[in-house]
Amino acid sequence: MSASLPAYSQPRNAGALGVICTRSFPAVVGTADMMLKSADVTLIGYEKTGSGFCTAIIRGGYADIKLALEAGVATARQFEQYVSSTILPRPQGNLEAVLPISRRLSQEAMATRSHQNVGAIGLIETNGFPALVGAADAMLKSANVKLICYEKTGSGLCTAIVQGTVSNVTVAVEAGMYAAERIGQLNAIMVIPRPLDDLMDSLPEPQSDSEAAQPLQLPLRVREKQPLLELPELERQPIAIEAPRLLAEERQSALELAQETPLAEPLELPNPRDDQ
Repeated sequence: MSASLPAYSQPRNAGALGVICTRSFPAVVGTADMMLKSADVTLIGYEKTGSGFCTAIIRGGYADIKLALEAGVATARQFEQYVSSTILPRPQGNLEAVLPISRRLSQEAMATRSHQNVGAIGLIETNGFPALVGAADAMLKSANVKLICYEKTGSGLCTAIVQGTVSNVTVAVEAGMYAAERIGQLNAIMVIPRPLDDLMDSLPEPQSDSEAAQPLQLPLRVREKQPLLELPELERQPIAIEAPRLLAEERQSALELAQETPLAEPLELPNPRDDQ
């Protein structure tokens, strides 16, 4: 590497860069895991260029990079997701403009993330977000796993990532696979036992469960007072009470009707003695 670069931009084992591309995010994570476990290299990060194409970038000595890339290419071809790969010996500093190197250096400088007792991680990639949500729900309900995050790689491809023990992750991925096939289209799955810290650092940082919700701050004093609304006064109008007059008229009509109606004559019944 050029000697003109400042010291903070020269990471450890800065002899060469290795770049490998796959057609799936779970495949590139599995490939990166194999490269990290096969040689002394550092995983810089990933580049997602759309249509499901994902690239892993590693850094280290030239011999280590060559050995790691050979293992990565064999793994990607085993997954049937291999696209291309290359080795860049003695990369120049201006490559930081196009590669995720500065972000990785800042993470190494902070070193705030810890990954204790991570038994395994599981990845499920689907074509369509509804299938991903259904798969994530099935994984969380079928085993004791934690949903870390999800990734979108373009063309409708999205990946859910869970972590837990190896047995729980295996059961969860199997349940999520069946749920994804039932809802939509399953693209790829991956179970990585005992992931290294470099691999965990390359994944998006999950939201902390211990983060307490902030209380809602309400103002104690209201400086601007709103004027009170004045209601219009209603005019008083007299109400004529006509009930007594109507009652008197009804009584008078009833009396006149009674006087005009003649009384019925008594009905005379025949005497039975007269017939004798």
